[in-house]
Amino acid sequence: MSTSIPQGLQERAAELRQLLNRAAHAYYVLDAPDLEDAVYDRLYRELLDLEAAHPVLVEADSPTQRVGGSPAEGFRSVTHRVPLFSLDNAFSADELRGWYTRLIKVLDREPPSDSPLPALAMVGELKIDGNALALSYENGVLVRAATRGDGDQGEEITANVRTIASIPLRLHLDHPPAWVEVRGEALIPDSTFAAINGERAARDEPLFANPRNACAGTLRQLDPKVVAARRLDFFAYTLHLPEEWSGQRPASQWESLRWLEDAGFRVNPNAALLPNLEAVEQFFSDWDSRRHDLNYATDGVVVKLNDLRLQDAAGFTQKAPRWAIALKYPAEEAPSRLLKLTCQVGRTGVVTPVAEFEPVSLAGTSVSRATLHNADRLQELDLHSGDTIIVRKAGEIIPEVLRVLPELRLEGALPLELPHHCPSCGSDLVRESGEAATRCVNSSCPAILSGALRHWVSKGALDVDGLGSKLIEQLVERGLVRSIADLYRLDTALLTSLERMGEKSASNLVAALEQSRSQPWSRQLYGLGIHHVGEVNAKALASAFADADNLADAAVLQPEAITGLHGIGPEIAQSLQQWFSTSANQDLLQQLRDVGLTLAASDQERQALADRSNGSGQLSGQTFVLTGTLPSLSRSQAQALIEAAGGKVSGSVSKKTSFVVAGDEAGSKLEKAKSLGVSVLDEAALMLLIQDSADSIHPL
Repeated sequence: MSTSIPQGLQERAAELRQLLNRAAHAYYVLDAPDLEDAVYDRLYRELLDLEAAHPVLVEADSPTQRVGGSPAEGFRSVTHRVPLFSLDNAFSADELRGWYTRLIKVLDREPPSDSPLPALAMVGELKIDGNALALSYENGVLVRAATRGDGDQGEEITANVRTIASIPLRLHLDHPPAWVEVRGEALIPDSTFAAINGERAARDEPLFANPRNACAGTLRQLDPKVVAARRLDFFAYTLHLPEEWSGQRPASQWESLRWLEDAGFRVNPNAALLPNLEAVEQFFSDWDSRRHDLNYATDGVVVKLNDLRLQDAAGFTQKAPRWAIALKYPAEEAPSRLLKLTCQVGRTGVVTPVAEFEPVSLAGTSVSRATLHNADRLQELDLHSGDTIIVRKAGEIIPEVLRVLPELRLEGALPLELPHHCPSCGSDLVRESGEAATRCVNSSCPAILSGALRHWVSKGALDVDGLGSKLIEQLVERGLVRSIADLYRLDTALLTSLERMGEKSASNLVAALEQSRSQPWSRQLYGLGIHHVGEVNAKALASAFADADNLADAAVLQPEAITGLHGIGPEIAQSLQQWFSTSANQDLLQQLRDVGLTLAASDQERQALADRSNGSGQLSGQTFVLTGTLPSLSRSQAQALIEAAGGKVSGSVSKKTSFVVAGDEAGSKLEKAKSLGVSVLDEAALMLLIQDSADSIHPL
């Protein structure tokens, strides 16, 4: 590097590269953003300006020289047919006009010095705060979906994307081209996000920070059923067609959006065809307040040159199109005064500090509370009683305390810290070495009990209808339920004595509890709420250990038998060992047995497991692939029936596939089966194959 550049500038450029690359890795690879968008944009602009002023500062590892982060591990990496470029950003009307002036110059349409810039039609589209997807269609059928990745390569997530209802599996065109590349944004609507976090709170699971992060994490789930349950949405906004296609080709971005609509895609209805730059500025200004009324987050407006031929003429820089720009709104922040610090206790005993402050309006809603996560965050903020704080909610559902303004602190204000005793039961709180969480370890704590009960009756566990949070609180407060097992000692007469409980509701709840006794062993295990044991891990453990005693013996005496299972690591094994070694949990298991819970696989489950192990089922040695929607069976029910009969269910079609079971809207798997000569069954034909066992098998 040239010594003519001041040492301070060289060091600052190196520092910015390090900060931005680390943030990009956290965001794109780890899906754990550690830098706010507004901060990232500011640092990125600072580096961009430094490099523009001193080109010798540009290094190969500079984030200004690439589109995005590397694809994350764990999914198959694919090369995009058409690269996904990122957009340059503008943060003011002046920067927008600077971009437009450069565009006019590139197009060789500069007017005389005393004349105004010529007007070019543009399209304004809301910048959705979601996750970019690349969709590939061949002969009208969706064959591949991938994340943006680094712009040239992304992760293939086709199985997950197929669960998004607003993405057509087949284009709504009579004569589709040989291939089509569609770009768009996957998102979780705000109302859906609130419902998801509500369900997670009921199960005492960590809440998602915002819809975008939740969407990114969802798209990278290995189980498409999880993706389907979170109800993602999608807006399409870009179209790429083969040059040789002879069909009706859009001549503009506006026509491209209409083409996408005709093909069956959801296009954001708030796009506008804008005749000139003044109209763009008005569009941006109009949506500054209106965006808060939308059911999804948007942090700006994307402006695109409308004429596709002019887009081609403008071309690209090394990392972005010259014919488009993202005009972004500033991150929304507001000051407030801290009123008090409270604490929440979850079902695992984790104590979470919560800041309660004077209500402020952010992103169209009034907020007065924000979680502070743990004692470390509390100490980092250095909160004092009555502090003036800055709260941010940049299009997010859950606000956060960004910082404190110590210069406004009242004299004599006391520093705040987590209490030493549980706010629910008064027991001493414990923070183990190496852990961020502070916990109440009293298993009789009412807050822990309420959380454990909510988790036990949740849909993924015992799935007990009619037992909501308010009723659980009543049962705990009145001392009618002191453990999960006590739920099964409730009767209609006792329940009808509670507030808002009629005889019919009470009778239905008793029946639902009775029915829950027959839930599979894997659900019972998940319902116990053992730290790190989710639904998928519970199924793997239940398949390997037929009852709680066998699992307990392995957890305490042979942890290597647990870590030897696929997907089960030492962290889960250690959690199981701690749980089964606790006398209170041993007592709970006995209580559950006393009220009729087996905590073991049923005879049918054991037989199914044996058939799978010994290859003795009717479908032993045969591999099935499921595609489309079956008339009466869900995907999980069909899989359970096949596996119970000794068969194997695969996610992809190959020459080794025995049968493809196809329902409505079967996609590329059906086409591939036909091309390979693989036998195709409908639901009725599948049931004929396994008729001997279908009536007696309970789906696992």
